[in-house]
Amino acid sequence: MTSADIRKVSILGRDSIHCGFHLIPYIVRTVLDTLPSSTYVLFTDTNVGNLHLPLFESEFDAGIDALKSQIRPRFITYVIPPGETSKSRECKAEIEDFLLLNKCTRDTVLLAVGGGVIGDLIGFVAATFMRGVRFVQIPTTLLAMVDSSVGGKTAIDTPHGKNLIGAFWQPEYIFIDAAFLETLPAREFSNGMAEVIKTAAIWNEDEFSALESRFSEIFAAIQTPSKDYSGRTQGTRSSAQELLLSVIVGSISVKAHIVTIDERETGLRNLVNFGHTIGHAIEAVLTPTILHGECVSIGMILEAEVARSLGALSQVGVGRLTRCLKAYNLPVSLSDPKIANLPAARSLTVERLLDIMKVDKKNSGPQKKIVILSRIGATYEQKATVVADTVISRTLSEAVKIIPGIPSKSPIHMATPGSKSISNRALLLAALGKGTCRLKNLLHSDDTQVMMNALMELKGAKFSWEDGGETLVVEGGSGTLSVPAKGKEIYLGNAGTAARFLTTVCTLVQSSETDERTVITGNARMKQRPIGPLVDALRENGSSVNYLESQGCLPLSIAPAGLRGSTIKLAASVSSQYVSSILLCAPYAQEQVTLELVGGQVISQPYIDMTIAMMKTFGITVIRQTDSETQKPLDAYMIPKGHYVNPTDYHIESDASSATYPLAIAAITGTEVTIANIGSGSLQGDARFAKEVLEPMGCEVIQTETETTVRGPPIGTLKALGHVDMEPMTDAFLTASVLAAVAVSPPLPGRELSDAKHITTTRIVGIANQRVKECNRIRAMIDQLAKFGVETRELEDGLEVYGKDMRELKEGASVHCYDDHRVAMAFSVLGAVVKETVLEEKRCVEKTWPNWWDDLENKIGLRIEGVELAEVSVVASPSGGEAPQALASVVIIGMRGSGKTFIGELAASVLEWSFVDADVAFEAKHKIGVREFVHQHDWPAFRTAETEILGELLATYPVGHIISLGGGIVETPAARELLKTYAKKGPVVHIVREIDEVVKYLGEETARPAYGELVIDVFRRREPWFKECCNYEFVNYTGVLTGSVTSPDSVRREVTRFFGHISGKQPNLVPNLANGQRSYFLSLTYPDITPALPYMEELTTGADAIELRVDLLRSPYARQLYTFPPPSGRLGVEYIDLEISWPKNQLENLVTRKGFSQIIASWHDWSGSLQWTSKQAEDLYRSARDIGDIVKIVGKANRLEDNLELYEFVSRMSASPNAKPIIAINMGLEGQMSRILNKTLSPITHPLLPSKAAPGQLSFTQIQTALHLIGQLPAKNFYLFGTPIAQSMSPTLHNTAFQTLGLPHKYDLLETTAVGDEIKAVISSPNFGGASVTIPFKLDIIPLLDSLSPHAKAIGAVNTIIPQKMLDGTVVLYGDNTDWLGIRNCILSRLPSSTRNPAAGLVIGAGGTSRAAIYALKSLGVRIVYLYNRTRASAETLVSAFPDVDIRIVEELGSWTIAPSVVVSTVPASATTTEASATGALYISEAIFAKQSEGVVVDMAYRPAVTPLLGLADATAKGWKTVRGLDVLLEQGYVQFNLWTGRQCPRRAVAEVVEKAYAKN
Repeated sequence: MTSADIRKVSILGRDSIHCGFHLIPYIVRTVLDTLPSSTYVLFTDTNVGNLHLPLFESEFDAGIDALKSQIRPRFITYVIPPGETSKSRECKAEIEDFLLLNKCTRDTVLLAVGGGVIGDLIGFVAATFMRGVRFVQIPTTLLAMVDSSVGGKTAIDTPHGKNLIGAFWQPEYIFIDAAFLETLPAREFSNGMAEVIKTAAIWNEDEFSALESRFSEIFAAIQTPSKDYSGRTQGTRSSAQELLLSVIVGSISVKAHIVTIDERETGLRNLVNFGHTIGHAIEAVLTPTILHGECVSIGMILEAEVARSLGALSQVGVGRLTRCLKAYNLPVSLSDPKIANLPAARSLTVERLLDIMKVDKKNSGPQKKIVILSRIGATYEQKATVVADTVISRTLSEAVKIIPGIPSKSPIHMATPGSKSISNRALLLAALGKGTCRLKNLLHSDDTQVMMNALMELKGAKFSWEDGGETLVVEGGSGTLSVPAKGKEIYLGNAGTAARFLTTVCTLVQSSETDERTVITGNARMKQRPIGPLVDALRENGSSVNYLESQGCLPLSIAPAGLRGSTIKLAASVSSQYVSSILLCAPYAQEQVTLELVGGQVISQPYIDMTIAMMKTFGITVIRQTDSETQKPLDAYMIPKGHYVNPTDYHIESDASSATYPLAIAAITGTEVTIANIGSGSLQGDARFAKEVLEPMGCEVIQTETETTVRGPPIGTLKALGHVDMEPMTDAFLTASVLAAVAVSPPLPGRELSDAKHITTTRIVGIANQRVKECNRIRAMIDQLAKFGVETRELEDGLEVYGKDMRELKEGASVHCYDDHRVAMAFSVLGAVVKETVLEEKRCVEKTWPNWWDDLENKIGLRIEGVELAEVSVVASPSGGEAPQALASVVIIGMRGSGKTFIGELAASVLEWSFVDADVAFEAKHKIGVREFVHQHDWPAFRTAETEILGELLATYPVGHIISLGGGIVETPAARELLKTYAKKGPVVHIVREIDEVVKYLGEETARPAYGELVIDVFRRREPWFKECCNYEFVNYTGVLTGSVTSPDSVRREVTRFFGHISGKQPNLVPNLANGQRSYFLSLTYPDITPALPYMEELTTGADAIELRVDLLRSPYARQLYTFPPPSGRLGVEYIDLEISWPKNQLENLVTRKGFSQIIASWHDWSGSLQWTSKQAEDLYRSARDIGDIVKIVGKANRLEDNLELYEFVSRMSASPNAKPIIAINMGLEGQMSRILNKTLSPITHPLLPSKAAPGQLSFTQIQTALHLIGQLPAKNFYLFGTPIAQSMSPTLHNTAFQTLGLPHKYDLLETTAVGDEIKAVISSPNFGGASVTIPFKLDIIPLLDSLSPHAKAIGAVNTIIPQKMLDGTVVLYGDNTDWLGIRNCILSRLPSSTRNPAAGLVIGAGGTSRAAIYALKSLGVRIVYLYNRTRASAETLVSAFPDVDIRIVEELGSWTIAPSVVVSTVPASATTTEASATGALYISEAIFAKQSEGVVVDMAYRPAVTPLLGLADATAKGWKTVRGLDVLLEQGYVQFNLWTGRQCPRRAVAEVVEKAYAKN
């Protein structure tokens, strides 16, 4: 036998757990020697099998060969797919069938090699096969080693929950080979550590302490692969291996001991389910994406919080558990991004979790049981404890509600947690100091944890715990610091104190030979909070500090070079933390530091004094300099060089800011509260709150040096404060504000405000710095107090609050807390007296008082209820969300010269709305021009008047108008607020134009007053305001500067698309999507779009939409678009593709701003693990459906069957209630069939693209060919009916289009003398696809049709037949007329930009085509149509056919009051002449063009190419555009093609072929 040193653990009286390294030979020999059998069956999964199965096979072969038995046993293997989905009834049955097929008998030995899934599944098979066979556990994951393999629990999952069907079946052996962990991914190792931590938490505090302090060593133990089987014997085992093995054995030993006492889980064994009651419920929703240990980790914290709420566990225990789990990279809350970003996380409702928890093996009937900790290493009972649903619900809920009443614990005596400010300073001082310091009453919160973690990353100190976690032992590093490990950033969350202190600390890091730097970063809010003044001071002192993103904010990159010292000048008017940061680090500078504070009044002096006092306690005395004459202190400090010397013990004061909340509850409820450890001798400025705020409000205050007592006046009698300067205690202003809201008695004499709006006014000043805290706290208080009906007013450095009788306050307010602990706790004071007040984001209090809600109930005596917030409008409007206001007026803003008037008038024209110019409205009201008004009254007066005009215009023209505003409308806050408010219900469009063009234009413009400054400076000032106020941007690209001038037609088309879409008048959505036909989008993959623009029509052949992959663009400017939130909605795009894995608040942000665009809610599974038959796929669909208008799920095909499963999935989801269109495809070559079968917006590529956007993408043509081959696109026959038609270009036109798109259809001529049986037979054929109709059958065909379009009815003729399939499967024939569209589109594309709505038009001829011409002119908004024809009677007949059109018959060309700018001739070319003397033809003279320099002339004649009319125009009217009959034929043919196929005709390809054919004929 191969030698191996084994550590054995006894369970149920047998040494059956064998632990060591590289044990496969040992395992095989032990099994063969001690478990004789005819058959050994090894089960594993594909992942583990690839790594270890060959060695097992070779060892078993060798071992069996060496047996002396006459009967040679068999060794067979069975490999199953990995993952939790295999732990099912179906997989168990497959395995049992395999065993039976291989004639396995009762002496068979099963070996389970793998993780928990393999062990649980094979163990259950062993328990039931042949009524029980022997089996061996060989776990390969840490989770399985320390948990599932030990104890004999076996089970499978069902849709109702995990492990609900199973048996107790003890393995013969459990072999723990720690070498398997070397191939385990880091996440899986952390997954297992959750169970290790759990075991220590319930049983052994010493083990837990080791896990707390040695996490880096434990991680290192699996990150160093062993060589040559080192570790198999004791002599070759490294210290890291020994540590790892001892951790595993220690955890297993506890569980083995518990199982031995309580094998069948009747009591004690419940304890190993700590974290599992809630954790399993979470796992049931999030599996398989989130691992078992990760769910249990969150469950442990939530169950510890349940224990805390019951008063069984202190916050110290919760804090230690949280820190330990985080140290092993485990999530500790449902708000962890790893969890919150999952689509399935939206199903983690309190109701859902409680419902899942009903089915738990520990429960006694309906009563839920949870393991309750009493401290780290011990439980409240030696079994799970019954816990009420209300307690669990309160813990799980994201919000809380306080039940108003008198605190039942009054008089209350309590202490608040340790001061955050002092805790952070003490941590840093002790870490920088020399020697060991024991910190008592340290705040256990997010902020202090961030500080500790950062100091450990910098290797600045060592931390351990004593007294059950009540005392933190800090071994100081004497100022020695190191750059964190390569690639490791120091993440600080939203901890502002830590960010500011550590910025200077990181400059102290000793320089190294490498060029590595320390990077500190934080969350999104932290990246907005200012740190610029501190960085400026450090840079000026020689430190290298770089901004990595926004200037003046984190993240920062800091070079390790030491702090130079000497004189440092610092602006300290924003935050005193900048000052404390330098003060705390100054003793370790290279030179003695003199710190001079400049830039105005220093903010929060008490916090600076606190820092200096604490530095003195740690051995460094700071000298504040004084004025030599007056002896007044100066804002300058001298800090000597030296080292901090740690005191043996340091007791941290309770937090004075936090103390304001229970004291305020006493004030508002008329009760008594005493706060210990906060008094007049406090280092903290907020300790003055009781005497300087509560006492003047009518409270009785007794304050000793170490204690503060407050007795509130009778309820409803608090006094207003009048004027109060809270600069020494800025954080407490929020508490003062909520009390001021209900203070209705007049202020004390001497505190009254002579200029107050109300007698109940409280004016709080000196708090400007509160705008740059966790949120803008001043604005937050104003906005949230308004929900209660409390009036306020914002001041430059504070606010006014107007007290109101609390009985008149609005009930049921839901307070948004901005993730700010101070906001939440302040409003909880108001919630104590106002019914149904909901505090959202309850967990934000964890920053300073994690158990605040528990203490409110347990120590103060106010009942707390959990509240589950309704999902905030993440629902797209088609699913029930609020839709934008359709036809709301469009407001246009932008720089003068950007094209607001031109674009605005054009938009009004295409929308058929009215255009309103604010300058014109201004002049009409004030009877004076803008320029003169400014000259007389100056700019401020004009801005005020301009804002008034804006308000009036928005009120007067709420719908159906385009309102163009002056460029400077954004200069005033009042106007910006009006625009931002309007943007919530209607479009505000910023017209963007190249600034150089604007400058050029303004150099020539004189109607408005000059700026008085450089235009570029004005632009830079206004640009952020334009962005702030608008919800859309329209790029007015003229191309003047580049020479690529855009055509009037392209501008008109883009204006039509953009404004039609954003206004809701004609949202530009894919028609095929609405009618259930197949639709496609082209994925552009160019690094630069510009060279591709000439080929865009060819590229988009067959596509209904274009996807611009901004992430692939090479231009840095273009890539700026690829930010969040993406500006796509602002640019008026029709579809916005959102990943449902994005954070919820970002999704909400975009969905609420989508306007008339639609959301494609997407999920991409790149791993190939998504199974279309799984519950996960259905959950993804539901999550995406609730967010988007269209669902998009992308998987990866590994086999052909994956596509068939996908097809069935789509069919099933499409038939479900509230179904949405779904894009569902599989990537890869194997997934190409799914792209063919997908009906909704299938992504396509094109041969001209540089690359495919995704593996397996097909072109439109390829998909159509495939659809035809599989019978999904049958060939159709199309025809032209008429006579004579032999020379028609229609077959060339349509057959070219069919061929280009890969469609299998055919277009033929059907020339007959009449509409008879031949035509009837064709149109009734099942293969009939549609027909064109020309003379002489445009009227005769009508009786054969089932219905006509409104256009065909108005014109009185049909030129297009479309067969339409009804819902019942029947086909009806629909007649339409596209001649008028051919005419209209040709005119529109050639109209000069100066002619937006032609006032008059001329039609020559009065035949059938003339009707289409008049109808086309009417659609263009032409007010007068002149009709010129040889016979007046025919003309009069035509006039009577259009009673709603102003048609005027003219006898002579040129005899009109308004000259036409559009001319359409509908007579044959041979029937016209340009010679006055000619007879038998209609005379066409140049008088047509004489009075208009620009226009469009159309000649419907098919031959010759240049008719007399067009020749005349070319010769005499150079500004006129000409349109041939062939052009109209093509244009109407394009429309016909679209009506038949639902696809856009490939214009360029068709036109080229038709032109060549036309030229030949």
